[in-house]
Amino acid sequence: MDHSGGETPNVSLAYKVFTFGENKKNTLSVSIPEVLDSQYGMYVWPCAVVLAQYLWTQREELRDRTVLELGAGVSLPGVVAARCGAKLILSDDAKKPLCLENCRRSCEANGVTDVLVVGLTWGEVSPDLVLLPKLDIILGSDVFYEPGEFEDVLVTVAFLLRKNPTAQFWTTYQERSADWSIEALLHRWKLNCVEVKLESFNADKSQLAGSTLPGRHIIQMMIITLKTEDGQ
Repeated sequence: MDHSGGETPNVSLAYKVFTFGENKKNTLSVSIPEVLDSQYGMYVWPCAVVLAQYLWTQREELRDRTVLELGAGVSLPGVVAARCGAKLILSDDAKKPLCLENCRRSCEANGVTDVLVVGLTWGEVSPDLVLLPKLDIILGSDVFYEPGEFEDVLVTVAFLLRKNPTAQFWTTYQERSADWSIEALLHRWKLNCVEVKLESFNADKSQLAGSTLPGRHIIQMMIITLKTEDGQ
């Protein structure tokens, strides 16, 4: 997830390598370009590493699935999904062309081709949103960052899940305040939420994928789906 605001030329880049898998015969390494200027926020956040770890453990399920990452930013989860065999679509705010450029840069750095990159602004039902192909999995790391945007995120997710009733939204978020909650919004938009314990996919550690992330941050993983007629 990118938490930046705009566009800038002549950015300074650094590439960070993440390696998933403890067995040397079965690992995946990806290289992610980060924008060094902190005001743009385009670097790998703790939530992204946790979500990418989950994707790695679900790699057999990802093969040939169509996966959309929302608010992709530097696109670590999306790139991992693509390297695991998924058909990938990356998206970020339509008003932030630099973010979309960085999505493409991450794909190029990892030899990921045939990726659709689209501008999607949360809460807006745009032609690009409506024209998306059938989706199996939607990803979002740290998209619940600004409380004022929580409902916009879920409006977009609910639209996509209604269009793709069997799809799931896999998301990680960082706890920043005990007062922040999406429970009422999930009820309003008729969505179900199941927590996935980090220990169930070996993500209950301060260091993942050969990095120093997620550190001491408290991260949670959720799977959000459309409520059925019986409320389940």
